[in-house]
Amino acid sequence: MSDHATDLATEAFVAHRNLLFTVAYEMLGSAADAEDVLQETWLRWAKVDVDEVHDHRAYLVRITTRQSLNRLRTMQRRKEAYIGPWLPEPLLTAPDVAQDVELAESVSMALMLVLETLSPTERAVFVLREVFEVGYDEIAAAVDKSPAAVRQIAHRARLHVDARRPRQAVSPRETRAALESFQRALETGDLQELLDVLATDVVLMSDGGGIKQAALRPIAGADKVARFMIGGLGRNERPITVVPTVVNGSPALLVHLDGEIDGIMAARVEDARITGLYYVRNPEKLNRVASETPLTLR
Repeated sequence: MSDHATDLATEAFVAHRNLLFTVAYEMLGSAADAEDVLQETWLRWAKVDVDEVHDHRAYLVRITTRQSLNRLRTMQRRKEAYIGPWLPEPLLTAPDVAQDVELAESVSMALMLVLETLSPTERAVFVLREVFEVGYDEIAAAVDKSPAAVRQIAHRARLHVDARRPRQAVSPRETRAALESFQRALETGDLQELLDVLATDVVLMSDGGGIKQAALRPIAGADKVARFMIGGLGRNERPITVVPTVVNGSPALLVHLDGEIDGIMAARVEDARITGLYYVRNPEKLNRVASETPLTLR
């Protein structure tokens, strides 16, 4: 490849890198794996005669999608052997992302977990079509299906997701208010205040990955969740600090024990109450968060 072609390839890749990362992350639920996919995408893109490519963005999305599908099928085997609930790797996002309701909802923990229930191809089609509004012809080329088949897959995936996603979008302010009440109750050990902010059918999922202690199964019901939290973090003998942050486009809590990052707590809020709690403690899923968190917040 000539220097001109190399520069052109690099320029195109850099221009679309954020898009490609988000596509891979939403398909995989793992920032580390998404970065690996981007590396593989670049290696393949660097071998392409970019002067012959009419639409650089579409071509790069196609490579990223195919590499993500390959990685997703490998990850399925890893998840089958995973200890306890598997949660997406938390992704620190800028506050302005939370103001974009559609983008924030598309990377929220709640929706990412719904995407886990789709087949790899359904997930790819849903992400490309519903989140990034990619045309059916482009998606067909990326997933090796006919446009007609892609339309059917998109329709089926949309119905599946709509039946399981939160009933309505919640503003960052509502989520933040619920988490502030949750944080205050946790820090004071006030069981009643905690019960007041939890929906009766709240579900807590904690992900320790077999490395850190976590509930091996989801915990359902306000009373059980409240007592688990108060009896766990709330009564930990080590100093605990909880700091507000923004994760996956929504307000969340960064939990520290002895000054070290212990985990990320994200929430699903409906009607001013918390209906879902997602606590990621697996250190392997916190490396990116730790590297991007300012020292003053650690």
